[in-house]
Amino acid sequence: MKQVVQNYKSGELTVLDVPVPGCKPGGVLVRTAYSLISTGTELMKVSEAGMSMLGKARSRPDQVAKVMQSVATNGVPATYRKVMGKLDSYTPLGYSLCGVVEQVGAGIDDVKVGDLVACAGNEHALHAELNWVPKNLYTPVPDGLAPRHAAFGTVGSIAMQGVRQGEPQLGEVALVVGLGLIGQLVVQLLAASGVRVVGVDPDPVRCELAERLGAAACGDPASAAVETAVAELTDGHGVDQVYLAAGGGSNQPVELAARLSRDRGRVVDIGKCRLDLPWNAYYEKELDVRFSRSYGPGRYDPEYELEGRDYPIGYVRWTERRNLACFLGLLARGSVDVEPLVSHIADFDDAVETYQRLKDGDLKAVAVLFRYPGQAEEAEAPAVAVPAVRRGGGASTPARSATSPVRLAFVGAGNYATSMLLPHLAQRDGVELSTVVTTTALSAANAQRKFGFAEATTDLDTMLGDKSIDAVFVVTRHSSHAELTRRALLAGKAVFVEKPLALTEDELADVLAAVEESGNDRLQVGFNRRFAPLLQEARKRFGTRTGPASLRYLVNAGRLQHGSWYLRQGTEGSRFAGEGGHFIDTASWLLEADPVSVYATATTGNEDLQLVLRYPDGSTATISYVTTGPSSFPKETLDLVADGRVLKLDDFVRAAVYDNRRKRWVSSRLPKARDKGQSAELAAFIKAVRTGGPMPVPLESLVATTAATLAVQAGLAGGAPVTLARAR
Repeated sequence: MKQVVQNYKSGELTVLDVPVPGCKPGGVLVRTAYSLISTGTELMKVSEAGMSMLGKARSRPDQVAKVMQSVATNGVPATYRKVMGKLDSYTPLGYSLCGVVEQVGAGIDDVKVGDLVACAGNEHALHAELNWVPKNLYTPVPDGLAPRHAAFGTVGSIAMQGVRQGEPQLGEVALVVGLGLIGQLVVQLLAASGVRVVGVDPDPVRCELAERLGAAACGDPASAAVETAVAELTDGHGVDQVYLAAGGGSNQPVELAARLSRDRGRVVDIGKCRLDLPWNAYYEKELDVRFSRSYGPGRYDPEYELEGRDYPIGYVRWTERRNLACFLGLLARGSVDVEPLVSHIADFDDAVETYQRLKDGDLKAVAVLFRYPGQAEEAEAPAVAVPAVRRGGGASTPARSATSPVRLAFVGAGNYATSMLLPHLAQRDGVELSTVVTTTALSAANAQRKFGFAEATTDLDTMLGDKSIDAVFVVTRHSSHAELTRRALLAGKAVFVEKPLALTEDELADVLAAVEESGNDRLQVGFNRRFAPLLQEARKRFGTRTGPASLRYLVNAGRLQHGSWYLRQGTEGSRFAGEGGHFIDTASWLLEADPVSVYATATTGNEDLQLVLRYPDGSTATISYVTTGPSSFPKETLDLVADGRVLKLDDFVRAAVYDNRRKRWVSSRLPKARDKGQSAELAAFIKAVRTGGPMPVPLESLVATTAATLAVQAGLAGGAPVTLARAR
């Protein structure tokens, strides 16, 4: 079998072929499905291994003390050989996983072969295909809990033990210093316990994530915002507890804890940070400093961990194993959500590359999982298939003569068509408005008169049979888009369909069946924002991205007027299904990829939505679609953060790009100059029709965005992330 190991002397990381462990009595042999990289503890070990010998000594003074004691006892030569032999050996990595029981040892009766279990321990829950795990370090996974979520069991137990040490009570206020993986879990556990939380971290992306997951406020430790939030939440008294979940050599966390704690507050150390306690500050407030030992009672006790001797529940309520089971129960009930913490899922075979990217900073992550062979991505969570795009043997539209006009037909001539599309086309050179088709004669006549169509009709079939028409615009109500698009594609026309392309998976499949049957893939959906000049320029100024990005998109959609056909969900689909593709497409274009999963949640009545989209490189996009905001606030605001840079867009009126040194670029426009890209999108479509070149947006991207939009409803119904499974 294969296992991730490291040579502490040289720093070498490798995936090594090692023997399969035997299944000893008192434990089970587990085939790993997912294992979690601790981006704190493990990366610290990986970084230490790459140091010089002097650097290693400085980082581990406790081990240096042991060496000196050995020198005094055994002499220099023997100690040297012992130390170098230990350093120049492969050591394992990992301590949190989920897998399937493959073999049951003697004395085990609580699980059977085939059961899914979560496992803990830096000697038993390793990054390896198979692990032997003793009884008190595994627990069965509740039904319905995804294996990749169960893999968080150990780190969840660490966070839980820290919270237990703080003894939180309903209504209290807590400060969490450090919003890495453990800190994010502490925030959620405290919020689930009825505690209001203030988070502290220098990373604004992690602060934003913690606020999404339940923190009342978060900020940089050096900012006044943190102290202001604490003062407001505690009436100036200070927080009841401080949880130190940070690492590193700075003494700032313990100093901040003293400053923001109330009199006789509790300070709990969970992480590995410097603890030079300022005596006066801690004495004057009589602060209670506590330590949290890993997963809970039983840790480091070989009789408990290796021999399976449990502590009676009447004497020790929460042991390692009971903490592990409790955390999995919270996950299964939705009280804690780890999906937003998953920054990246890597195949186990890519383990070395993944560690290197983490160490070098190319992969910025809160949590990274290894997926082991046999774990199909489609099976990880509720999934919506992204239909495969298959093109038949028909020929694409041939290039036209440069002097021949592109003849267009419109199906539908409502408000959007007449205000946002036709004004750009009516005066465009090389375009001929041939036919407008509507369900009522009057609306067709009005469009003919206003924009100069050669013909106005209610006869769709005749228009589709007209071989002189090059492209059809479908600008009708949402429920008819897919069927009209299907028919136009089968008729051999290039098609521009306003969003949405489809309202159901079946409708989307029908459109793609028409593409396959006809060989006609000349399709564009009206996702215009990626063509907006201001956003195009901002992305150019932002430059090439190397690491994962975090994108935040607030859509202040506002309330619809009573009687709007958008409210007819029974026939026209939800409001978000109708226009949500705009924002998903914009995010995907900025992140240069299609999403792999969607997590959606909504307020009562499904009026305000929160979406978290995950992308293949670990990037995330959060889309807040709200209808209850004031009309005085801009409709669309967007922030993209990556590689020490920020792209900021304010309602297509202003844009800016920042880096660590300064504001690199700012563009301001008058509100009347707001341009959301319709003109540029139409120009690109007309050019593609005229030249026979590629459509402005690849068909695969249009399908992926539509599938992601449809997945929102599935996610709301299921209450879990939806994997966008690529059809084969």
